[in-house]
Amino acid sequence: MLEIAGLSPDEESVYGLLVASGRASASDLAERAGLTAAHTAEVLRALTAKGLASPTDGTPHLYMAAAPDAALLPRIRHSADALDIARREAARLMDSYRETMRRRDAGQLLEVITGAEALRHCLRQLQKGAQDEMLWFCKAQYVAMPSGSNRDEFDALARGVRYRVLYEKAFFDDEDAVSNVMAGVQAGEVARAVPQLPLRLAIVDRAVAVFPLVSGGPHGSPEEPTTALVRDSNLLAALIALFERYWEDAVPLDIDDTGRPADGGPHVPDILSPTDRRLLSLLVAGVSDKTIASQMQLSRRTVQRRIQSLMERSDAATRMQLAWHAARHGWL
Repeated sequence: MLEIAGLSPDEESVYGLLVASGRASASDLAERAGLTAAHTAEVLRALTAKGLASPTDGTPHLYMAAAPDAALLPRIRHSADALDIARREAARLMDSYRETMRRRDAGQLLEVITGAEALRHCLRQLQKGAQDEMLWFCKAQYVAMPSGSNRDEFDALARGVRYRVLYEKAFFDDEDAVSNVMAGVQAGEVARAVPQLPLRLAIVDRAVAVFPLVSGGPHGSPEEPTTALVRDSNLLAALIALFERYWEDAVPLDIDDTGRPADGGPHVPDILSPTDRRLLSLLVAGVSDKTIASQMQLSRRTVQRRIQSLMERSDAATRMQLAWHAARHGWL
């Protein structure tokens, strides 16, 4: 217990015996402390040098302890001061260490991915490792993965990973976009649409995000994107918040053929046919009549006739009123 005063365990033991005895011989101390005579002599020399013991005159040769308040407490106070200095120095070193680690880890928080092939490989590996949820911003004109080619999504959905996907309206101008999204929705994807998305984005288990640093390569080519992979950080938290903000304002996409909303909501029977629900969902998402007709394999006139019929059923004078009625009455 007196290591702070600079005493070894044996020195502490012998000093304690001296304090309790008043005076004692080296042989007596050795016997009572369970030490050899030679080692006891070394201990007594050390205690004498530290001012904690002193030999007496006379025969037999005896030792006596110095008063603890005069000899021991000053050593403890000195050691306590030294300990405070050591604590402050340790704290300074710890602050320096943390700062160094922050600087070092900052480089590890963000990884740059160059090229479509590298990005495609990264997205596939992330989906294979996903355990809870994937969040996506899907913009028009693919960069790394053509619409319908993401087979890893179906594997992840099959093992229970949730997919929440936001599509911008221009996405549906791509050939077969609706049928590809329909396949995802039927497999369990939760899909919504917004007029426009600010960037491409994929977030895995709220732990890793992938997003473009620049829109394309050095000549703006979508085949050579420069992308960032970011891990747990304030930037990742901001990207998650951005997704949730857009998700809150987005329109659920009902583009499967079951009559069930693509956001997992309840089935609404006998209100709209699956075809009308799909058409209305695309219309509210901002998709043009021409694109709706192409994606649903209907004539443009048929699309317009169905929209007019929906407006009559809802007593809507405009398409905006139709969208408002659909949202209010659970048609979407």
